[in-house]
Amino acid sequence: MSLRFTTAGESHGKGLVTIVEGLPAGLPITADAIALDLGRRMQGYGRGARMKIEQDRAEILSGVRAGETLGSPVALLIPNRDWDNWSDVMATEGEGEQRRRRVTRPRPGHADLVGVLKYDRLDGRDILERASARETAARVAAGALARALLGAFGIDVGSHVISLGGLRVPGSAVYPNPLNDVSDQSPIRILDRSIEADIIARIDQAKADGDTLGGEVEVVAQRPIVGLGSHVSWDRKLDGRLAGALMSIPAIKAVEIGLGIEAARRPGSQVHDPIVRVSPPQGDPRGGFRRETNNAGGLEGGITTGEPLVCRAGMKPISTLMSPLRTVDLETGEPANAQSERSDVTAVPAAGVIAEAMVMLVLAEAMLEKFGGDSLPEMQRNVKGYLASLGARWPFAHRSPSSEEC
Repeated sequence: MSLRFTTAGESHGKGLVTIVEGLPAGLPITADAIALDLGRRMQGYGRGARMKIEQDRAEILSGVRAGETLGSPVALLIPNRDWDNWSDVMATEGEGEQRRRRVTRPRPGHADLVGVLKYDRLDGRDILERASARETAARVAAGALARALLGAFGIDVGSHVISLGGLRVPGSAVYPNPLNDVSDQSPIRILDRSIEADIIARIDQAKADGDTLGGEVEVVAQRPIVGLGSHVSWDRKLDGRLAGALMSIPAIKAVEIGLGIEAARRPGSQVHDPIVRVSPPQGDPRGGFRRETNNAGGLEGGITTGEPLVCRAGMKPISTLMSPLRTVDLETGEPANAQSERSDVTAVPAAGVIAEAMVMLVLAEAMLEKFGGDSLPEMQRNVKGYLASLGARWPFAHRSPSSEEC
């Protein structure tokens, strides 16, 4: 069994649609639970006026009855509350070239120019409406469904900001659990709030300058089960799938797992994680072993180790600047200032929530691949049987480790 999802809709269209297929029957789902993650995506210092307009909430159209999934595709609709102001611009019929709010001055860093060239369009709005990060609301809704599945197996996924506008947040070797209970208390979504005032000042200055800021987010999945993913083929490696999912988020330009690029700068003795035995393997999501460190970020050979899964994503500054960069007007061919759409100064705090969704969707897919099941109880039995059998063939499987091993 596999998990598939797709989204549809434009930034200023009537709404966004998400269809998620492959969830087992019997998974508890409510619109309120989905709304929690949609609300988190809209928070964060540096967001624009649209966050106050939208107040996203998903309507469950199909696949759920009496608060539980049916095993059929789940369809969600997120209406755009600003539709009345855009209905003439985004109407599905009529002459597009005669509409207001046409975009002929492509923004550097956005999909405007490459999109109109590739798809042979005259109006950049035909591209930017779908390329907009507004689409990620639909992904977050899908991710909320994946969160429910992972939560049924004790896997908690959260995120926090580790840098913004060039200011790096002091690191920590220990993650709170649940992580979001702490990071969501900060308007920047940082764990160490000692630098919060400096980051807010940096955002305020960028806004005054008509500029935008990027940063880095870290996603942590705690208590994943050992053995998700595979080493046998390139497209089954979980690290590759996670990297692809995170890189698909608008404005994400870099992804790291564990130490990431830092691992390339150290000798092996300072990179690889020593392994120790901690308990009989049966029932332990790590198989009875632990790593003394977690430089690998919870993945070895494309397979989860059972240690926390740690991914980072780097987001470039938003392409829409209130002090526009130079471009070329597609109507005249003459130099011009780039178009300005309503925008944020930074969306890095929200990027963490979106990154959570993509990580959860990949992990949920890997869980379904490994443990299958048409219903949640069947899948839970499969997981229980797998954990009970881990390492059972080994001679020491039923013997507790010595104090030296621990």
